[in-house]
Amino acid sequence: MLPGSIRVVGFGAFRRLVAALNAIEKLHPHEPHWYLEVLGTDPPHQRKGVGAALMKPVLDRCDTEGLPAYLETQKESNVPYYRHHGFEVRAELDLPQDGPHLWTMWRDPLG
Repeated sequence: MLPGSIRVVGFGAFRRLVAALNAIEKLHPHEPHWYLEVLGTDPPHQRKGVGAALMKPVLDRCDTEGLPAYLETQKESNVPYYRHHGFEVRAELDLPQDGPHLWTMWRDPLG
């Protein structure tokens, strides 16, 4: 982060962010994999298959390349959703300095 950004968010918030990112990085797998960093659907379009449609080409590529997929989520309600797509919880943690609970999830390639 740039020094100007620190002034905007405040030093305390910056320290919390760095602590959270360090905790997450310690759990991030080292073996080759695809990392699903961000997936979101606008609430009016949720539960209509949009998220699955966005994820399908990535998971298909994982399967074709024989590579696993990894993600993190902060929403417990997402855990069953990702399980439906073949992911399993790999670890859970409470992020430091009153950060949210986090689930890391892993999906082995199919076939």
